[in-house]
Amino acid sequence: MSPPVEAPPVLAIRGLVKRFGETTVLDGIDLDVARGEVLVVIGASGSGKTTLLRCVNALVPYETGSIVLDGTEVAYTAPNSGVRRSDHALSAIRADIGMVFQLFNLFPHLTARENVALGLRVTRGLGKQEARARAEHWLTRVGLADRMDHLPSQLSGGQQQRVGIARAVAMEPKLLLLDEITSALDPELVGEVLDVVRGLAREGMTMLMVTHEMSFARDAGHRVVFMDAGRIAESGNPREVLANPQSDRLRRFLRRIELRTE
Repeated sequence: MSPPVEAPPVLAIRGLVKRFGETTVLDGIDLDVARGEVLVVIGASGSGKTTLLRCVNALVPYETGSIVLDGTEVAYTAPNSGVRRSDHALSAIRADIGMVFQLFNLFPHLTARENVALGLRVTRGLGKQEARARAEHWLTRVGLADRMDHLPSQLSGGQQQRVGIARAVAMEPKLLLLDEITSALDPELVGEVLDVVRGLAREGMTMLMVTHEMSFARDAGHRVVFMDAGRIAESGNPREVLANPQSDRLRRFLRRIELRTE
């Protein structure tokens, strides 16, 4: 896939450090995501991948560093200030950061349409009819035109995840975060979810995605980042990095992934 045109980054991370007690989970992360770029993050469990996404979305506080979304510091009033933004301010910023979780996180008592429309009404302030129309548009786009009135319990795992994707992109975010969105799915459902993400990538959606799906990283990513022990150990063109890993750590990681998928 061709990389996006050079432009100021949508996301700029500098010197990000996150600790849980005495354990340093993110150790000085510097990372940019360009507008229209699909950046895929890979690495073993415990390498800091999910924590990185949760820091970007201000779901967890961090010790030092800066996370800037389209020119706005996300979680704090200024880099390294330690002064966290108010819940109201964070809500407005998070509206521009879509996030699709590992375990769907749908409201069980709401239909697919209602799950997608809720954030449009509450956060974006859309009227009932406009929110309904936009929800129907995106549910159709992800192949769920005939499942709009179904509750999550009436949907397969792949369908629930597609509702989660529709809910996130319907908000028209500046950045879409995807955290291991296929890991809870049966193998036969993985393809239908990744096909939706590939379609968004072709249309220029800016994405930061954590995944173990190496074929997706190779084919749909503009850039891949390998994290190890809270640091970025390797990064570059996915086909080059995955075909010619420079470190023993990445070679061992890729071998484990290959064994797991055989």
